[in-house]
Amino acid sequence: MPASARGPDPSAVPVARAAAAAVRVAVLIPCFDEEVAIGRVVRDFRAALPDAEIYVYDNNSRDRTAAAAAAAGAIVRHEARQGKGYVVRRMFADVDADVYVLVDGDGTYDAAAAGTLVRHLLDNRLDLVNARRVGADRGAYRPGHRPANVVLSALIGRAFGKRFGDMLSGYKVLSRRFVKSFPALAGGFEIETELTVHALRLDMPVAELPASYRERPAGSFSKLSTWRDGLRILRAILVLFKEERPLAFFTWLFAILAATSIVLAWPVITTWLATGLVPRLPTAVLATGLMLLAFLSLACGLVLDTVTRGRTETKRLHYLAQRPPDAG
Repeated sequence: MPASARGPDPSAVPVARAAAAAVRVAVLIPCFDEEVAIGRVVRDFRAALPDAEIYVYDNNSRDRTAAAAAAAGAIVRHEARQGKGYVVRRMFADVDADVYVLVDGDGTYDAAAAGTLVRHLLDNRLDLVNARRVGADRGAYRPGHRPANVVLSALIGRAFGKRFGDMLSGYKVLSRRFVKSFPALAGGFEIETELTVHALRLDMPVAELPASYRERPAGSFSKLSTWRDGLRILRAILVLFKEERPLAFFTWLFAILAATSIVLAWPVITTWLATGLVPRLPTAVLATGLMLLAFLSLACGLVLDTVTRGRTETKRLHYLAQRPPDAG
Protein backbone atom coordinates (compact mmCIF):
# COMPACT_ATOMS: atom_id res chain seq x y z
CA MET A 1 0.00 0.00 0.00
CA PRO A 2 1.42 3.45 -0.88
CA ALA A 3 2.45 5.71 2.00
CA SER A 4 -0.27 8.26 1.17
CA ALA A 5 -2.96 5.65 1.76
CA ARG A 6 -1.62 4.38 5.09
CA GLY A 7 -2.26 7.65 6.92
CA PRO A 8 0.13 9.57 9.19
CA ASP A 9 3.30 7.85 10.34
CA PRO A 10 2.92 6.81 14.03
CA SER A 11 6.67 7.30 14.55
CA ALA A 12 6.19 11.01 14.01
CA VAL A 13 3.86 11.37 17.00
CA PRO A 14 6.59 11.86 19.68
CA VAL A 15 8.04 14.70 17.58
CA ALA A 16 4.56 16.12 17.25
CA ARG A 17 4.07 16.00 21.01
CA ALA A 18 7.25 17.99 21.52
CA ALA A 19 6.06 20.59 19.00
CA ALA A 20 2.60 20.75 20.54
CA ALA A 21 4.03 21.23 24.04
CA ALA A 22 5.54 24.56 22.98
CA VAL A 23 2.11 25.98 22.09
CA ARG A 24 -1.36 25.82 23.58
CA VAL A 25 -3.39 23.14 21.82
CA ALA A 26 -7.14 22.81 22.29
CA VAL A 27 -9.17 19.83 21.10
CA LEU A 28 -12.73 20.94 20.31
CA ILE A 29 -15.41 18.24 20.17
CA PRO A 30 -19.01 19.21 19.34
CA CYS A 31 -21.43 16.54 20.56
CA PHE A 32 -25.08 15.57 20.31
CA ASP A 33 -26.19 12.22 21.74
CA GLU A 34 -22.74 10.59 21.65
CA GLU A 35 -22.73 8.83 25.02
CA VAL A 36 -21.55 5.58 23.44
CA ALA A 37 -18.46 7.06 21.77
CA ILE A 38 -17.42 10.24 23.57
CA GLY A 39 -15.54 8.65 26.48
CA ARG A 40 -13.23 6.74 24.15
CA VAL A 41 -12.77 9.81 21.92
CA VAL A 42 -11.65 11.95 24.86
CA ARG A 43 -9.27 9.28 26.16
CA ASP A 44 -7.76 8.68 22.71
CA PHE A 45 -7.08 12.37 22.15
CA ARG A 46 -5.65 12.67 25.66
CA ALA A 47 -3.20 9.91 24.75
CA ALA A 48 -2.35 11.48 21.37
CA LEU A 49 -2.00 15.06 22.70
CA PRO A 50 -1.30 14.79 26.45
CA ASP A 51 -0.61 18.53 26.85
CA ALA A 52 -3.78 19.66 25.09
CA GLU A 53 -6.96 20.87 26.74
CA ILE A 54 -9.95 18.86 25.58
CA TYR A 55 -13.31 20.62 25.36
CA VAL A 56 -16.60 18.84 24.76
CA TYR A 57 -19.52 21.11 23.91
CA ASP A 58 -22.80 19.32 24.51
CA ASN A 59 -25.59 20.42 22.15
CA ASN A 60 -28.77 19.47 24.05
CA SER A 61 -27.98 15.77 24.21
CA ARG A 62 -30.80 13.54 25.43
CA ASP A 63 -28.45 10.93 26.84
CA ARG A 64 -25.45 11.01 29.22
CA THR A 65 -22.99 12.52 26.74
CA ALA A 66 -21.93 15.33 29.08
CA ALA A 67 -21.45 12.99 32.05
CA ALA A 68 -19.43 10.50 29.99
CA ALA A 69 -17.19 13.27 28.64
CA ALA A 70 -16.59 14.71 32.11
CA ALA A 71 -15.79 11.27 33.49
CA ALA A 72 -13.18 10.82 30.76
CA GLY A 73 -11.49 14.09 31.77
CA ALA A 74 -12.84 16.61 29.27
CA ILE A 75 -13.87 20.19 30.03
CA VAL A 76 -17.62 20.09 29.36
CA ARG A 77 -19.63 23.09 28.27
CA HIS A 78 -23.06 23.55 26.70
CA GLU A 79 -24.60 25.30 23.69
CA ALA A 80 -28.38 25.68 23.69
CA ARG A 81 -28.92 26.52 20.01
CA GLN A 82 -29.30 23.30 18.07
CA GLY A 83 -26.86 22.74 15.21
CA LYS A 84 -23.18 22.01 14.71
CA GLY A 85 -22.55 25.46 13.24
CA TYR A 86 -23.80 27.15 16.42
CA VAL A 87 -21.60 24.89 18.53
CA VAL A 88 -18.48 25.64 16.47
CA ARG A 89 -19.25 29.37 16.65
CA ARG A 90 -19.46 29.16 20.45
CA MET A 91 -16.27 27.10 20.76
CA PHE A 92 -14.27 29.47 18.56
CA ALA A 93 -15.48 32.44 20.61
CA ASP A 94 -14.89 30.88 24.05
CA VAL A 95 -11.63 28.94 23.74
CA ASP A 96 -8.26 30.65 23.53
CA ALA A 97 -5.34 28.62 22.15
CA ASP A 98 -2.61 28.66 19.52
CA VAL A 99 -3.73 25.51 17.68
CA TYR A 100 -7.22 24.04 17.53
CA VAL A 101 -8.08 20.43 16.71
CA LEU A 102 -11.71 20.29 15.60
CA VAL A 103 -13.13 16.77 15.50
CA ASP A 104 -16.52 15.06 15.70
CA GLY A 105 -17.32 13.09 18.84
CA ASP A 106 -18.63 9.99 17.07
CA GLY A 107 -15.44 7.91 17.32
CA THR A 108 -14.93 7.58 13.55
CA TYR A 109 -11.73 9.64 13.29
CA ASP A 110 -8.22 8.47 14.18
CA ALA A 111 -7.01 10.33 17.27
CA ALA A 112 -3.49 8.93 16.77
CA ALA A 113 -3.17 11.14 13.68
CA ALA A 114 -3.66 14.35 15.68
CA GLY A 115 -0.01 14.74 16.63
CA THR A 116 1.15 14.49 13.02
CA LEU A 117 -1.54 16.91 11.85
CA VAL A 118 -0.54 19.47 14.51
CA ARG A 119 3.15 19.07 13.74
CA HIS A 120 2.52 19.54 10.01
CA LEU A 121 0.61 22.75 10.68
CA LEU A 122 3.36 24.14 12.94
CA ASP A 123 6.34 23.04 10.85
CA ASN A 124 4.89 24.51 7.67
CA ARG A 125 3.27 27.59 9.24
CA LEU A 126 -0.14 26.61 7.91
CA ASP A 127 -3.58 27.82 8.95
CA LEU A 128 -5.60 24.71 8.13
CA VAL A 129 -4.75 21.04 7.84
CA ASN A 130 -7.69 18.98 6.64
CA ALA A 131 -7.79 15.26 7.43
CA ARG A 132 -8.78 13.38 4.28
CA ARG A 133 -10.61 10.19 5.21
CA VAL A 134 -8.98 7.01 3.87
CA GLY A 135 -9.14 3.26 4.44
CA ALA A 136 -12.72 3.48 5.64
CA ASP A 137 -14.53 0.42 6.95
CA ARG A 138 -17.30 -0.77 4.67
CA GLY A 139 -19.97 0.61 6.99
CA ALA A 140 -18.25 3.91 7.83
CA TYR A 141 -20.16 5.86 5.18
CA ARG A 142 -23.94 5.77 5.03
CA PRO A 143 -25.46 5.13 1.57
CA GLY A 144 -25.09 8.21 -0.59
CA HIS A 145 -22.61 10.04 1.65
CA ARG A 146 -19.46 9.20 -0.29
CA PRO A 147 -20.73 10.27 -3.76
CA ALA A 148 -22.35 13.35 -2.23
CA ASN A 149 -19.02 14.30 -0.66
CA VAL A 150 -17.25 13.88 -4.01
CA VAL A 151 -19.81 16.03 -5.83
CA LEU A 152 -19.91 18.81 -3.22
CA SER A 153 -16.10 18.90 -2.91
CA ALA A 154 -15.87 19.14 -6.70
CA LEU A 155 -18.32 22.07 -6.72
CA ILE A 156 -16.21 23.93 -4.15
CA GLY A 157 -13.12 23.16 -6.20
CA ARG A 158 -14.70 24.62 -9.33
CA ALA A 159 -15.98 27.72 -7.57
CA PHE A 160 -13.10 28.59 -5.23
CA GLY A 161 -10.08 26.46 -6.20
CA LYS A 162 -9.38 22.75 -5.87
CA ARG A 163 -7.16 22.37 -2.81
CA PHE A 164 -9.17 19.79 -0.85
CA GLY A 165 -10.38 16.35 -1.83
CA ASP A 166 -12.53 15.79 1.28
CA MET A 167 -14.15 19.12 2.10
CA LEU A 168 -16.75 17.60 4.43
CA SER A 169 -14.27 15.91 6.76
CA GLY A 170 -15.09 16.73 10.37
CA TYR A 171 -11.43 16.44 11.42
CA LYS A 172 -9.38 19.62 10.97
CA VAL A 173 -6.45 21.35 12.63
CA LEU A 174 -6.65 25.15 12.65
CA SER A 175 -4.36 27.99 13.61
CA ARG A 176 -5.35 30.75 16.00
CA ARG A 177 -5.40 33.34 13.23
CA PHE A 178 -7.81 31.16 11.25
CA VAL A 179 -10.18 30.68 14.19
CA LYS A 180 -10.16 34.28 15.39
CA SER A 181 -10.76 35.66 11.89
CA PHE A 182 -13.54 33.20 11.03
CA PRO A 183 -17.05 34.74 11.11
CA ALA A 184 -18.87 31.38 11.62
CA LEU A 185 -22.28 32.23 10.17
CA ALA A 186 -23.54 28.70 9.45
CA GLY A 187 -25.92 27.01 11.85
CA GLY A 188 -25.72 23.35 10.86
CA PHE A 189 -23.53 20.80 9.09
CA GLU A 190 -22.73 23.31 6.35
CA ILE A 191 -20.10 24.71 8.74
CA GLU A 192 -17.42 22.55 7.03
CA THR A 193 -18.23 24.28 3.73
CA GLU A 194 -17.89 27.68 5.36
CA LEU A 195 -14.55 26.74 6.95
CA THR A 196 -13.21 25.62 3.57
CA VAL A 197 -14.37 28.70 1.69
CA HIS A 198 -12.93 31.01 4.38
CA ALA A 199 -9.49 29.47 3.86
CA LEU A 200 -9.71 29.54 0.07
CA ARG A 201 -11.03 33.10 -0.26
CA LEU A 202 -8.31 34.53 1.99
CA ASP A 203 -5.71 32.41 0.18
CA MET A 204 -4.45 30.91 3.44
CA PRO A 205 -1.65 28.33 3.47
CA VAL A 206 -3.42 24.99 3.82
CA ALA A 207 -2.76 21.28 3.43
CA GLU A 208 -4.61 17.99 3.39
CA LEU A 209 -3.23 14.79 4.92
CA PRO A 210 -4.73 11.28 4.93
CA ALA A 211 -6.14 9.90 8.18
CA SER A 212 -7.91 6.65 8.94
CA TYR A 213 -11.68 6.63 9.12
CA ARG A 214 -13.74 3.87 10.69
CA GLU A 215 -17.31 2.83 11.37
CA ARG A 216 -19.20 4.25 14.33
CA PRO A 217 -19.20 2.10 17.46
CA ALA A 218 -22.20 -0.18 17.98
CA GLY A 219 -25.15 1.71 19.40
CA SER A 220 -24.08 5.06 17.95
CA PHE A 221 -26.10 6.69 15.17
CA SER A 222 -25.36 9.46 12.68
CA LYS A 223 -27.30 12.71 13.01
CA LEU A 224 -26.55 13.71 9.40
CA SER A 225 -29.50 13.43 7.01
CA THR A 226 -28.30 12.55 3.51
CA TRP A 227 -30.92 14.54 1.64
CA ARG A 228 -31.86 17.33 4.06
CA ASP A 229 -28.32 18.24 5.09
CA GLY A 230 -26.97 17.55 1.61
CA LEU A 231 -29.39 20.10 0.18
CA ARG A 232 -28.50 22.56 2.94
CA ILE A 233 -24.81 22.20 2.08
CA LEU A 234 -25.56 22.66 -1.62
CA ARG A 235 -27.56 25.79 -0.80
CA ALA A 236 -24.66 27.05 1.35
CA ILE A 237 -22.26 26.57 -1.59
CA LEU A 238 -24.53 28.59 -3.88
CA VAL A 239 -24.97 31.36 -1.31
CA LEU A 240 -21.23 31.54 -0.64
CA PHE A 241 -20.54 31.59 -4.39
CA LYS A 242 -22.96 34.52 -4.76
CA GLU A 243 -21.51 36.39 -1.78
CA GLU A 244 -17.82 35.71 -2.34
CA ARG A 245 -17.74 35.74 -6.17
CA PRO A 246 -20.70 37.91 -7.16
CA LEU A 247 -19.34 38.90 -10.58
CA ALA A 248 -19.00 35.26 -11.64
CA PHE A 249 -22.41 34.38 -10.19
CA PHE A 250 -24.27 37.25 -11.85
CA THR A 251 -22.37 36.77 -15.11
CA TRP A 252 -23.75 33.23 -15.26
CA LEU A 253 -27.21 34.60 -14.50
CA PHE A 254 -26.75 37.23 -17.21
CA ALA A 255 -25.78 34.55 -19.74
CA ILE A 256 -28.80 32.37 -18.91
CA LEU A 257 -31.29 35.26 -19.08
CA ALA A 258 -29.75 36.72 -22.23
CA ALA A 259 -29.71 33.35 -24.00
CA THR A 260 -33.34 32.70 -23.08
CA SER A 261 -34.29 36.16 -24.33
CA ILE A 262 -32.54 35.60 -27.66
CA VAL A 263 -34.19 32.19 -28.16
CA LEU A 264 -37.64 33.70 -27.54
CA ALA A 265 -37.00 36.81 -29.62
CA TRP A 266 -35.46 35.14 -32.67
CA PRO A 267 -38.73 34.00 -34.35
CA VAL A 268 -40.34 37.35 -33.53
CA ILE A 269 -37.45 39.23 -35.13
CA THR A 270 -37.37 37.02 -38.24
CA THR A 271 -41.14 37.44 -38.69
CA TRP A 272 -40.86 41.20 -38.31
CA LEU A 273 -38.03 41.37 -40.86
CA ALA A 274 -40.05 39.33 -43.34
CA THR A 275 -43.48 40.93 -42.88
CA GLY A 276 -43.00 44.09 -40.86
CA LEU A 277 -45.46 42.71 -38.30
CA VAL A 278 -45.12 41.55 -34.70
CA PRO A 279 -47.87 38.95 -34.35
CA ARG A 280 -46.63 37.56 -30.98
CA LEU A 281 -46.51 40.69 -28.89
CA PRO A 282 -46.47 38.93 -25.47
CA THR A 283 -43.41 36.92 -26.52
CA ALA A 284 -41.68 40.10 -27.66
CA VAL A 285 -42.45 41.80 -24.33
CA LEU A 286 -41.18 38.76 -22.40
CA ALA A 287 -37.96 38.62 -24.44
CA THR A 288 -37.36 42.34 -23.86
CA GLY A 289 -37.97 41.98 -20.13
CA LEU A 290 -35.57 39.06 -19.85
CA MET A 291 -32.84 41.00 -21.67
CA LEU A 292 -33.33 43.97 -19.34
CA LEU A 293 -33.06 41.61 -16.34
CA ALA A 294 -29.91 40.12 -17.85
CA PHE A 295 -28.14 43.48 -18.03
CA LEU A 296 -29.46 44.43 -14.59
CA SER A 297 -27.91 41.22 -13.22
CA LEU A 298 -24.59 42.06 -14.86
CA ALA A 299 -24.68 45.55 -13.33
CA CYS A 300 -25.42 44.05 -9.90
CA GLY A 301 -22.45 41.73 -10.29
CA LEU A 302 -20.10 44.61 -11.11
CA VAL A 303 -21.27 46.66 -8.12
CA LEU A 304 -21.23 43.76 -5.65
CA ASP A 305 -17.80 42.65 -6.85
CA THR A 306 -16.38 45.99 -5.70
CA VAL A 307 -18.14 45.66 -2.33
CA THR A 308 -16.94 42.08 -1.89
CA ARG A 309 -13.36 43.07 -2.66
CA GLY A 310 -13.49 45.60 0.16
CA ARG A 311 -14.93 43.01 2.56
CA THR A 312 -12.25 40.51 1.59
CA GLU A 313 -9.50 43.06 2.18
CA THR A 314 -10.93 43.83 5.62
CA LYS A 315 -11.10 40.14 6.55
CA ARG A 316 -7.58 39.63 5.27
CA LEU A 317 -6.25 42.48 7.43
CA HIS A 318 -8.04 41.07 10.49
CA TYR A 319 -6.57 37.64 9.72
CA LEU A 320 -3.04 39.09 9.46
CA ALA A 321 -3.48 40.89 12.78
CA GLN A 322 -3.52 37.53 14.60
CA ARG A 323 -0.42 35.64 15.72
CA PRO A 324 1.08 33.23 13.14
CA PRO A 325 0.84 29.48 13.90
CA ASP A 326 4.28 29.04 15.46
CA ALA A 327 4.18 32.07 17.79
CA GLY A 328 4.27 31.14 21.45
